[in-house]
Amino acid sequence: MAQNNDQQKEVDINQLLKVRREKLANLQEAGKDPFKITKYDQTHHSTEAIAEYEAIEKEVLKDWNDEVDTTGMDEQQAREAKKAHYNEKRAMLDAKTIEVSIAGRIMSKRVMGKASFCNIRDKFGNIQSYVSKDSVGEESYADFKKYDVGDIVGIVGTVFRTMTGEISVHASKVTLLSKSLQILPEKYHGLTNTEIRYRQRYVDLIMNEEVKDTFIKRSKIISTIRNFLDGQGFMEVETPMLVANPGGAAARPFETHFNALDEDLKLRISLELYLKRLIVGGLERVYEIGRVFRNEGLDTRHNPEFTLMELYQAYTDYHGMMDLTENMFRHVAQTVLGTTKFMYGDVELDFGKPFERITMIDAIKKYANIDFDQIPDTEAAKKLADEHHIEYESYHKKGDIINLFFETYVEEKLIQPTFVMDHPVEISPLTKRKPDRPELVERFELFINTWEMCNAYSELNDPIDQRERFAAQDANAAAGDDEAEHTDEDFLNALEVGMPPTGGIGYGIDRLTMLLTNSPAIRDVLFFPTLKSL
Repeated sequence: MAQNNDQQKEVDINQLLKVRREKLANLQEAGKDPFKITKYDQTHHSTEAIAEYEAIEKEVLKDWNDEVDTTGMDEQQAREAKKAHYNEKRAMLDAKTIEVSIAGRIMSKRVMGKASFCNIRDKFGNIQSYVSKDSVGEESYADFKKYDVGDIVGIVGTVFRTMTGEISVHASKVTLLSKSLQILPEKYHGLTNTEIRYRQRYVDLIMNEEVKDTFIKRSKIISTIRNFLDGQGFMEVETPMLVANPGGAAARPFETHFNALDEDLKLRISLELYLKRLIVGGLERVYEIGRVFRNEGLDTRHNPEFTLMELYQAYTDYHGMMDLTENMFRHVAQTVLGTTKFMYGDVELDFGKPFERITMIDAIKKYANIDFDQIPDTEAAKKLADEHHIEYESYHKKGDIINLFFETYVEEKLIQPTFVMDHPVEISPLTKRKPDRPELVERFELFINTWEMCNAYSELNDPIDQRERFAAQDANAAAGDDEAEHTDEDFLNALEVGMPPTGGIGYGIDRLTMLLTNSPAIRDVLFFPTLKSL
């Protein structure tokens, strides 16, 4: 029975689609092809038309009740006097005509004989339009009645308030600008199928206002970051996406072939190494917001292409980067949301308080009651991992084991913004060592809501030490680590030219957007997330 219902539904839809194409054919035959219209003069968006009318209405009707002198009148006379005065004021308001030309998509339509209503949605919102045969003419009104939900129209008219209190446009002219040949989802249930929402984001944006709001916020987040960094004297730059040797992160790259040079290339996995070359060149403060590509799995926080922000500042260290990061995140939240306290799911996050700062070893001691300062070497660390059923690779060293314990016992505890500092050197091949503890480096990661949000260093500028770190990464790659970095001779040459003491930060725009828009998955903040082809 269900199969028969599905088949009937498919037949009905196909018939409706056929009718829409027939309507288009009739329009074209009558010389009214909407696709031949090349432009439309739009004077107002919906919110602008409504706000302009409300401002005039407020001015005209201000204190109207107090202007009526009811001295000596009984209750009935006073009521009639006030009514007459109000009608006089409304007539004055009607005389202050606001002519508008709006454009948008028909989201709903009610046809009632000689007059009809439709709801128009544009970039900023919705506005009702009243269309009557007397105002637009018999031929135009007959055409309008045949328009479908989903069609895009331009409407010229005057703004007024209906008897039911809704600010609307009284149409004097209606123009069909584009004919929709598809059927929008039913308005009361919207577009709820997650797979279709991601594949047909254009329909998702039409049907779900909260989705549009998420992406408007995403745009504002990025512009706020830019404004903040520009105000700090940073210069925005662009670096290559196609590279011979991708570096700056532990990730597997995508590979391609450049025919013109007959050379294999890879998509970048990070922005780091080219930005540091610019620090060597003397630019001192640089940043880039751009796409990076990592050949990894898909889940709620990972997409193979995502947007990364990286910055580098000469003559500072990771403490300076912590201060900059904290100020930047606080500023972005305040600017975009109007507050530094906001909800993500059931958790209230607070960007207003000072961010906690704790070393990785102290965090493990705090949450797992294990002190790695008392673990002498790699052998002892692996024995400890075996006792706690933590899996590791044969090539892992003590520092790698420390990181595995951190991931197992600590990350899930870090809800409020927390800087985790002083990582093992084994997992930080591009970071300056701590002078008093050379087995650790001057690095921090910012965790919020258990997520790693930011990675930052006092950048390694010793070319000799950097070459040794690259050699260790090469050895890991030879041992089977397909996320290991490889020696980059040109980058080493840049360091030999000389790079000043430098601090750097990298963080994902997508995860920050997820937090600030209360979005459960990274796909919800990417216009077109990666999906398996149909």
